[in-house]
Amino acid sequence: MKLKTTLAAGAATFALMTGAAMAETVKVGIAAEPYPPFAAPDSAGNWTGWEVEMIDAVCNAAEIECELTPTAWDGIIPSLMGEQIDVIMASMSITEDRAKQIDFTDHYYKTPAVVVAPKGSDIEPTVEGLEGLEGKILGVQASTTHQAYAQKHFEDAVAEIRIYQTQDEANQDLFSGRVDAIQADSIAMADFVESDMGDCCEIVGAVADDVAVLGQGVGAGVRKGDDELREKLNEGIAKVLEDGTHEEITAKYFSAPIYSE
Repeated sequence: MKLKTTLAAGAATFALMTGAAMAETVKVGIAAEPYPPFAAPDSAGNWTGWEVEMIDAVCNAAEIECELTPTAWDGIIPSLMGEQIDVIMASMSITEDRAKQIDFTDHYYKTPAVVVAPKGSDIEPTVEGLEGLEGKILGVQASTTHQAYAQKHFEDAVAEIRIYQTQDEANQDLFSGRVDAIQADSIAMADFVESDMGDCCEIVGAVADDVAVLGQGVGAGVRKGDDELREKLNEGIAKVLEDGTHEEITAKYFSAPIYSE
């Protein structure tokens, strides 16, 4: 097993990526905020979930030593650029804006963005926008493609776009009736609506695709110029896709594949 875990960035000092020299231990930044079923701490504080297992599999396939380093989501890119972590693997979509700051590997999953609302509502995403949400409140997580998408496409259609630091907070406010709908990743929302809390609600549809905002799937982010690490990770991603490991891990968490070209 090549994956270790630390509960805070900077808990130990490691050799960092410098040019062609790769660190002995690669610090993999995941979001410190729980994002089930992709990553969340269990009762003992150990991180579990689809993305945690995928990080382990990719690192093993790439033959690199990795250490999980939970990092606040809204500071995860600055932490990468400031060398507190070496790579981001935290369900981060590959977008044009982010690619101006950091480099990305090939994507390792790709799923649509959806809107979730109370059962029986008349809210529905369409090619033209979001019907049924006029004068109502839409919740999204801060610093995500969903926030950017909602502000670009739904700003004029809703009374308020309410921003949350974590997806859990948005989910709780939907359950409590403090927002009328939320937008998030389809897989995370499928997990939510199948939970006791999410039984109130349903996925009402996927939003129209906007590659410029929603990106080209989820990839691992590395610092500009860290080509050796990026290529090693690409090798690992390719191997787990080819040998069935990606499919095997996915089947433990989801009823359908979450990777598409």
